[in-house]
Amino acid sequence: MSLTDIPSTMRASVLVSQDVIEMQERPVPEPKPGEVLVRVRSVGVCGSDVHYFREGRIGDMVVESPLILGHEVSGVVAAVGEGVSESRIGQRVAIDPQRPCRECRFCKTGNLNLCRQMEFYATPPVDGAFADYVTAPADFVYELPDTLSDNAGALLEPFSVGLWACGKASIEPGSRVLISGAGPIGAMAAYSARAYGATDVIVSDLVESRRERILGFGATRALDPRAQDYSPSSLEADAFIECSGAYAAMLDGLAALRPAGTAVMVGLGPEQMSLPVQDIMTKELLVTGMFRYVNTWPQVIAYAQQPQVDLDAMVTAEYELEDVAAALNADHDPQSMKSVVVVSRAE
Repeated sequence: MSLTDIPSTMRASVLVSQDVIEMQERPVPEPKPGEVLVRVRSVGVCGSDVHYFREGRIGDMVVESPLILGHEVSGVVAAVGEGVSESRIGQRVAIDPQRPCRECRFCKTGNLNLCRQMEFYATPPVDGAFADYVTAPADFVYELPDTLSDNAGALLEPFSVGLWACGKASIEPGSRVLISGAGPIGAMAAYSARAYGATDVIVSDLVESRRERILGFGATRALDPRAQDYSPSSLEADAFIECSGAYAAMLDGLAALRPAGTAVMVGLGPEQMSLPVQDIMTKELLVTGMFRYVNTWPQVIAYAQQPQVDLDAMVTAEYELEDVAAALNADHDPQSMKSVVVVSRAE
């Protein structure tokens, strides 16, 4: 597709106020030097999208003007900006939705995810990908192999979250890992833990159907934290990855860690929590957060092609661009795992 084949306007699904999505006509963005224009195909629905939709904010990130949500993106390169090879036009791609400044101390020390000038799809005031077209830095756009579908390409973003969390947890071959929450991020963390060599991957969740399902996504065991015989302290886990955002799950996970174990906070939970500081001190636990990822796409593309990984199986519903509001509310169904908005399909 050449630049002359691209229309001047596009469809966009826009969050105009809490719980209100409106279809709008927007100008198609033009790629700047070093950028590509991507015709969007699939966009995964993330928990952060749902938070912005229902609450209008995540912490100090507040929606103050109309915003296009969606940051888990795959598509096809439609045009290139100055300095980018035209050979990229027509490539099927997945997008790392970060746009760091590349100049600050964090970017220059390999911590670009912590860049204070970061522009990230669907984080106020930066528009996301529930639209026909988006632009992105060419080096943050990765070619998809034919073995991965457009939906799988979109799910490489949450897969990157799981992989980065497992790296922060220092998981090694033979590790025992406890993951709280059997949703999409919990599943991505389970897959990633196995990629790091963990042999015992335990997932806790309140919902029976999710516990049953997670066994097909890398977990070796699934536990009900309300069961009478559930004893976190007996697990002696090397690492704990909190993906539910539940305070009770955080406390259970810390109790489950062996001395010198590591806890990684991933799920969006309360802004303030009381933690068992004495246990953290006497067991010398490492408790850390994580925020996005750095250069994970080459790894997740490789791992997503392994026979034990099936990202397409996570997709429980597809929606059209006009039905973004329904996609954002799909989590009300306990049978829902991952919703994807299909913006366009292969011709």
